[in-house]
Amino acid sequence: MKVLKIENSKGYFMTEEGAYETVDRIDKVILLRLVNAALGDGFEIDEYNEEDLKNQAHQIIYRSISEKLNDLHNRRSQFRDESERLFLSEYEKYRA
Repeated sequence: MKVLKIENSKGYFMTEEGAYETVDRIDKVILLRLVNAALGDGFEIDEYNEEDLKNQAHQIIYRSISEKLNDLHNRRSQFRDESERLFLSEYEKYRA
């Protein structure tokens, strides 16, 4: 599933309904959903290309978000392992 794409010289993100909106409309709820998508296996985005994005605001937003999401996606198993270890002691304490 492509959560970020570049089309018609603009950057877009996928909404919950599967439609696309411009990246300048992203808020914290959408960012959280994109982070959760990056932790999954079917994550896909268009590679950042300054020449394809004519709008300077879209360039800045798209580059920043795409770099961070790609990094998180590439480290997703490490992130999951660290998260599980972080809460393991609490889980063990209340399991019994």
